[in-house]
Amino acid sequence: MYDAIILAGGENNEHLNRYTAQPYEALIDIAGKPMVEYVAEALATSSHVSRIFVAGPAEELGKCSFPEKAVILKGGQTIMETISLGMKALGHENLTLVVTADIPLLTAAAIDDFLRQCASVDADVYYPVIAQCDHERRFPGNKRTYVRLKEGTFTGGNIFLANPRIVPQCVQVAERIIANRKNPVRLCFLLGWIFVVKFIVGSLKLTQVEARVSDILRIKGAVIRSPYAELGIDVDKPSDLELVRICFAQTC
Repeated sequence: MYDAIILAGGENNEHLNRYTAQPYEALIDIAGKPMVEYVAEALATSSHVSRIFVAGPAEELGKCSFPEKAVILKGGQTIMETISLGMKALGHENLTLVVTADIPLLTAAAIDDFLRQCASVDADVYYPVIAQCDHERRFPGNKRTYVRLKEGTFTGGNIFLANPRIVPQCVQVAERIIANRKNPVRLCFLLGWIFVVKFIVGSLKLTQVEARVSDILRIKGAVIRSPYAELGIDVDKPSDLELVRICFAQTC
């Protein structure tokens, strides 16, 4: 079993604040309730998740309806600070699942599949990628940030599994990676010139990225290929918000 941290402190961005008055993305209404509640429910339903820490604006989150196993935790000023606070609150050094609050289409099946794959690999950090064909098959027309690699074209997921012991040494570099996560070229620059060249000509491999990030962070990382497109649908622009609202309307 794994404990989980939901990152729920992100402020509503300029692309979405014209469509909702909520100051925090986690609290944006989807089919009658804040989208962070859907994320917490998916985690609570997973057969592999134990405790759930919801980290963000404690007073506002206190008005939400969370599963019994969920605990509200005041977040930090940055994503990495919030992750660090969450890891400290866990009180152990076991692998911990970190999930963003803006993926309301997340399902227990997607979580369980990811964690089952992680269990077969020895690493400090596990990160999922979804093939473009799998994403477009599930959500045709939805625009994502894709990276073209030798094995195919992929988009990143919005969860990861991490060893709490490696968080302190990764903070500075991880902040830079997070800041550039929507820009594949800038990410390649962080990895080095040879990666820029390989990226441009389409010869860069998943294993090379995995190895280079591990070297930079001084950890052992693992890329997990997930067939679940729900891991990649983060609500950060109006078209995403429209998509998830339509999805929930169709299931009601």
